[in-house]
Amino acid sequence: MPPVTATLIWTLVVLVVIGLYLSWTAGRLDRLHARIDAARAALDAQLVRRASVAQELATSKVLDPAASIVLYEAAHAARQAEEEQREVAESDLSQALRAVFADAQQVEGVRVAPGGEAAARELTEAVRRVPMARRFHNDAVGAARRLREHRKVRWFRLAGHAPFPMAFEMDDEPPAALVDRAG
Repeated sequence: MPPVTATLIWTLVVLVVIGLYLSWTAGRLDRLHARIDAARAALDAQLVRRASVAQELATSKVLDPAASIVLYEAAHAARQAEEEQREVAESDLSQALRAVFADAQQVEGVRVAPGGEAAARELTEAVRRVPMARRFHNDAVGAARRLREHRKVRWFRLAGHAPFPMAFEMDDEPPAALVDRAG
């Protein structure tokens, strides 16, 4: 075999291996973006559920009027917020929940009311699931960001036209009285 042919074959083998590696990396990045989309949908569902439960509790006449107004307005704002203002609105709802359920007596007042045990349980579950859903979303975003920062991804534009993934940053600390009651 002439030396030019051997060099050409090795060059083609190297190019095929590089092409396969880049294709695998692009597929991995695509799967990460799909994971981000799924995690964002799950986070949105948990945020809507939390706001719905809070709104339902605020209109149930179980809470005192001032607490009902604070909780209803925060929950309504969270449900109606535009995407750019969503993190702030959800943080405001977390703060309103902590203000309304600052002590265990308020939770007990809800629990003893007719239908209150189910409402308190549902709210407890909702406020506990939001941080987990946000953590899953932000973990997926972090993994995609780390991969997108590699030179090979930037040089070969393996991310295509996908927007740069953004983490969802909000105050999601649950009210202590609800967490204590669940534990």
